[in-house]
Amino acid sequence: MPRFDSSIAALIDHTLLKPEATESDIRKVCAEARQYGFFSVCVNPCWVRLVAEELAGCATKVCAVVGFPLGANTMEMKAAETTAAIIDGAHEIDMVLNVGELRGGNADAVHADIRAVVEAAHARGAIVKVILETALLTDPQKVAACELAKAAGADFVKTSTGFGPGGATVEDIALMRRTVGPAMGVKASGGVRTLEDLKKMVAAGASRVGASASVKIVEATAA
Repeated sequence: MPRFDSSIAALIDHTLLKPEATESDIRKVCAEARQYGFFSVCVNPCWVRLVAEELAGCATKVCAVVGFPLGANTMEMKAAETTAAIIDGAHEIDMVLNVGELRGGNADAVHADIRAVVEAAHARGAIVKVILETALLTDPQKVAACELAKAAGADFVKTSTGFGPGGATVEDIALMRRTVGPAMGVKASGGVRTLEDLKKMVAAGASRVGASASVKIVEATAA
């Protein structure tokens, strides 16, 4: 039986967000998470209760997306979705910020949107990652988004939904890390498909990686 690098697995949010995912697909990613020791399983809200049941007694966390994938829900809807996901068993919330308000320069609206989710999550002991959708933003907008997420009390900033025009890049991870400093989490997500991809993201400053190719990545560490 080959041995895999558990430290690599522990960096990965094992992700299945495809709209066509079935119950059997969800059960499969949960079984993979148990087998390889991924940090979390990240799913759409309708699957959170099932994932929590499948991972019961396991160290792997349950992660739910909120306002996904466009970020254009109202902050009240995002906060309610957050609370519901945590009640169903989520430990982590990956929310999409309001990209249009950010691009329009409405910092107050973006801050309030993030803050609503942070308050709902932290009240129940969950953490929040803020998805910027970096491919839609200029570098100054990425910096502004990171600063607003940090000011609103979020725990992580994250590059992408995986449904936008582009995914994580080394340059964006480095920029995000420089902006938020050493204490806040930075998650690379979108297009991280190989062990080499993961290592490049971590070297640039990522503290977590979202991937659907998680099994392939970890199996590449086989000794």
